[in-house]
Amino acid sequence: MPTTARVAIMIALALCLSGVESAWARVKLITLPVRERVAVHMEHADVTLVEEERLVPLTPGGNTVDFSWSNTGIDPESIVLRIIEGSGSEGVEVLSVSYPPNENALIWRVHAKKGGTARVRIAYTLAGLTGQADYRAVASPDEKHLLLTEYLDVTNRARESFDNAVAHYAPGRSQRLDLGRSETKRIRVAAYRQVPVSKIYTADLAEYGYQDRPRKRLKVPMHYRFKNSQDQGLGSYPLRPGKMRIFQDDGKGSQAFLGEDRAPFTPLGNDVELYLGVARDVVVTRIIEKNTPKRLDGNLFDHDVVIRYEIENFKNQPVTLLIAEDVRRIRDEVRGNNRRDVEWEIGPETSLPGDPDQEKGSYRKVVYSIDLAGRSAAVKVAKRIYRLHLRFKNEWR
Repeated sequence: MPTTARVAIMIALALCLSGVESAWARVKLITLPVRERVAVHMEHADVTLVEEERLVPLTPGGNTVDFSWSNTGIDPESIVLRIIEGSGSEGVEVLSVSYPPNENALIWRVHAKKGGTARVRIAYTLAGLTGQADYRAVASPDEKHLLLTEYLDVTNRARESFDNAVAHYAPGRSQRLDLGRSETKRIRVAAYRQVPVSKIYTADLAEYGYQDRPRKRLKVPMHYRFKNSQDQGLGSYPLRPGKMRIFQDDGKGSQAFLGEDRAPFTPLGNDVELYLGVARDVVVTRIIEKNTPKRLDGNLFDHDVVIRYEIENFKNQPVTLLIAEDVRRIRDEVRGNNRRDVEWEIGPETSLPGDPDQEKGSYRKVVYSIDLAGRSAAVKVAKRIYRLHLRFKNEWR
C-alpha cells in the first residue's frame, strides 16, 4: 500500500440508548486493507485514470470509509467509490459522501445489512503519471520492408508507487507494470517484422513550397509510407501517436540514423507517412507554360492553365514521385481570389502518366504518381518533361 494515499475504514458504533437513534462514530482501524487490484488507464493523452480494488471489512449498520491523500495529484472531484457485486457485497450501499474541511480526504457513509468483507472499487484521475508510445523503425537495405518496434514509455511523477498494476495504454491493449516513485520505464510492447514500405518523393508547391524559388525548383521531401493492417504485417489495433526514430540497415551489421518524426494516431487500414528530409538528387522544376482565358459570354470565361514539370533523377535507384497541385490555389494565382468554389477539369494537353490518384486527391487537389528510372553508368540522366492541363470553367470577372 502506498504511503501517500491511504484508505481508512471507520466503523460506526451504535448507541443503544433509550429514545436515541443510532449515530455515526469514526473509529480508525489499526490494520488498513491493502490493494487487491490496481488498473492504470493511460489511453487518453491528457488524463490518467486509476482504479483500485480493496477488500473492506464492514460491521452491520453504519460504516464510515475515509479516503485521504497528501502530496499527490489526485483530483478530489474525480474520486468515485463503488461497491462491486459479489460475495460479501449483498445489502451494502453507499448513502452519502462528504469533504472534511481543510483536508485532502473524502468520507463515504456505507450501510451494511450484515457484517462481512465487501469488495470496493475506488477510481480517480491522477496527474503526474503518463504513458506515451515510442517507436523505432529500421528499414531494410533495399528500403522495401521495416522492422517496427513499439514501446510504452511510462513516467511516474505522481509520488505514488504501483506494484503489479495493469496498465491500459490503448483500447484493448494492456501491460503488467511495477512502477516506483519518480521512476521512468520503457517497455517493449510489440515488434512487427517485414512490414512492407515504399519510399515516396513528393512535389507539392502548396504544401512544401520552393527549394529554389528564382529557378522555380520545388522542394521534394521524402517519406516512408506503410499501411496499418494485419495483411501488411502489423497488429489488430490503431497505432498510438508517438515519436518515431527511423534507421536503415546497411546490410553490414550497422544501422544509419535517417531522422525522427512524430507518427499520428493511425486507425486500422490507414497509411502512415514518416518524414525523411528533403531530396537533393530528385529535381523538379515547375513552370506555368500557358495562362489563357477564353470568353464564353459577356463576363463568363473558361480559363486554361498548363503547368510544365522538368524532372531529373540523379539517384542510381528508381524512385516514385508524386506530383500534387492545389487547384484552388492555382485558380487564385492566375485569376485572383473571388471567394467562389472552383469548377475544373483535366485538359487534353496533360501528359502526366496514367490517371489522377483518386484516393490521395480530392475535389481541390489533383495527384499523379510517376515512376522514374535510376541513373546508371550507361545511361546519362535525362530530363523528363510532363504537363498538367487544368481548365477552370465558368469563371467571371
